[in-house]
Parts: sequence; C-alpha cells; structure tokens
Amino acid sequence: MVASQLTSPSLIQIARQTRQSARQLAILSTSERNEALEAIASALEAAAPEILVANSADCQAVQDEGISPALYARLKLGKTKLQAAIAGVRDVAKLDDPIGSCQIHRELDDGLILKRVTCPLGVLGIIFEARPEALIQITSLAIKSGNGVILKGGKEATRSCQALVKVIHQALGKTKVNPFAIQLLTTREEIKQLLELDEDVDLIIPRGSNSFVRYVQDNTRIPVLGHADGICHLYIDEKAAIEKAVSITVDAKTHYPAACNAIETLLVHQAIAPTFLPQLVSALATHKVELRGDKRTSQIIDVIPTQEEDWSTEYSDLILAIKIVDSTEEAIEHINTYGSKHTDGIVTEDDRAAELFQNQVDAAGVYHNCSTRFADGFRYGFGAEVGISTQQMPPRGPVGLEGLVTYKYKLTGDGHIAATYTGANAKLFTHKDL
Repeated sequence: MVASQLTSPSLIQIARQTRQSARQLAILSTSERNEALEAIASALEAAAPEILVANSADCQAVQDEGISPALYARLKLGKTKLQAAIAGVRDVAKLDDPIGSCQIHRELDDGLILKRVTCPLGVLGIIFEARPEALIQITSLAIKSGNGVILKGGKEATRSCQALVKVIHQALGKTKVNPFAIQLLTTREEIKQLLELDEDVDLIIPRGSNSFVRYVQDNTRIPVLGHADGICHLYIDEKAAIEKAVSITVDAKTHYPAACNAIETLLVHQAIAPTFLPQLVSALATHKVELRGDKRTSQIIDVIPTQEEDWSTEYSDLILAIKIVDSTEEAIEHINTYGSKHTDGIVTEDDRAAELFQNQVDAAGVYHNCSTRFADGFRYGFGAEVGISTQQMPPRGPVGLEGLVTYKYKLTGDGHIAATYTGANAKLFTHKDL
C-alpha cells in the first residue's frame, strides 16, 4: 500500500522501512529483479483502463482550476504514453545488471587482492511535477539498480500516481521484491520533511519547473541530481543545408514544446539568415509558433522584438527567440552565457565548424545535424531515465542505471599488515592488474 495508507507512520519510519526493503532488494539475483520488472509491466498493461481513468480525472480537475498548456501536456498520460512507459520497463529489464560489476581487480601484493565493485546508492527521493509516466520509469530503474525509492508526485497527478503505485505494489507482492521498497508521498508538507532526511535518504532527484528544482536545491543537505532550467539552443551555421535546418528547427521546437529538451533560442548566421528565415516562418506557421527576434531578425521577418530576458527564459511553449550572429564563435559565446548546460545543437555541413561547436559549447549534450529532442534516456538506449543532470560532475545528461549506483572497495588478504610496507626494510607492492 502507499505510504499515506499506512497506520500514520512518520516520514522517518517510512524512509527507514524503505532502506530495509532496499537492502533486501540489493541482494536479489539479476533474474529475480528482472522478474519483478516483468510482473510490473504485465500488471500495468492489465490495469491500463483503470490508470487512464485516474489520469483523466486528474486532467479534468486541473482544467477546471486552470493550468498552463505546458503543465497539462506533462500531466496527460494517454494510451500512447502509457504503452511507451511499459515498454521502457521491459527495456530496463534487458539491460545489463549494474550491481556487482568489478571495475578494478588488482593484486597489491601476493595474496592481497583489491576489487572495486558497483553497489546501489540506497534510498532515492524523487520529487516530480505532473508526468505520471516518470513514476513508472523511476520505479523500474530503482528496482533494477537495487535501490529503494520514495516518490512524491505533484498534487495535480495524485490520482494517477496512487493508481500506478497500487498496481505496482500488487505486482511486487507476487515477487521477491518487498513492495515497501517503493513508497509514495501525497502531500505538499511531506516535501519539506523529505528534504530534511539527510541521514535516511541518499540522493534527491527533482523533476519539474526551474523554480521547483531550485527550491529543492536550496532546501536540503542531501545531494541533488537534476537541472533547474532547460534553455536549449540551435545554431544554424552559414554552411547549413536549408531543408535540413528547417526540418530540425521545426522538430526541436514543436515536437513537444513542454519538454526540457525543446529549443528556446535559435541562433542564425547572418550569411544564411535572409534565405533560411523566410522558409522557417512558412514551416512554423502551421504550428502557430510565436516568433520573437532581435533587430537584425526583424529586418528579415515579422517578429515581436526580443527583450534581454528572452535569452534566459525557458518558455516550455510554442515561443521561439531568434538572434542573428556573425560567426560560430559568437553563437558559442551566446550559448555559454545564457544556456543552462542542457542540450545545444549546430546545423552545418562544415565539419570543422561542427567540431569547434561541439568542443567549445559547455553542455551535457552537444549535437550536430539533429534535433535536441534526442536528449532522452529512452532514446539513448538507457531503457528509461530518472532525470537529466546538467551538473559538471558525472552523471551528466540523461541519467539511467549508471547514475544510480556507486561503488565500494573490497580488499582481501591473509594476515597482511600495513607495517610490512613501511620502514627501512619495507616490502614493495606489486600493483598488478588481474
């Protein structure tokens, strides 16, 4: 059952219950964890009508209250999204087991053997706004990586999340995975409490608006993995193929404008702008994209004049800011000044310009001749993702299983002592990789 249905447990008790269940999960075999994932996928398929009814109720409730188009797009599950999420569960099951991988196997001396072995992080706290399919993705990755997880969905997705966790718990009850490894919180007050559990939760992963993620980052001592903004750029170089550039721009802006990997700013080389921009306007007209542009852009096409804040705004909507630049270097400088280190791309047939761009732009994803919409764990072959990280330290970009494990050093000897390797007659280490 979900945490809120237990007999008034404190959040500390819930976290410790999750940790105990996670310890049991971590020692299960690969096949046992994979069997649990298949059980979840099958149960979600069988309960799809019930889940979609719950999601429809959530969607209706927020429509009655008023909601931004971007948030509504994230909230609405639908049959296609649900099927994709279920497919993701099965994809995660097919991935290599991230637990128990030996990264270092080294002889320090005869009979003194060192191993560095991957292991679960422990307990994850995942806080997300809308996007009920994120709950499915996160749960599958947590089980595969041997971690417990405490989930807190946005209030707008409460019915959807409760329906999903109910199905997941019922499915896990028929496997060797303790259902209490997956917990659901349902009230806003519990977020603050969760962020204070630095002794019981090992990692917080927030997914949502930039203001929400910043709130999480500013109010916890627990390590946070996430990104506050998704200000993505596309640069159209002077040697771009026009038709290709138009197609990529349209996809990167309109395929799913509410996504954090949709572009917000388009940079165009001045040499190609007079030819490219009018064709882009025609292509975007059917999508009803609001175009904003700098002074030079306004001399070529009809746009709303940009303000300084446009360059640092994540619209998450059908709005695109356009700026004309004189060089690849100027485009790179703009991106490194205003970007959020999420995903940025260049369209060009000049390999040297592409190499300069990909080497100099500071972002988790730097693309050449393709849409920024590919910045996604499922599309990367990770099966699913727990979120996207824009931090400099790894994991960076879409985070799958590799971001949910750490490692420990295991040293085995036969009466070895450190004193043997110090002093005038110190024995030397062999340091031989095995």
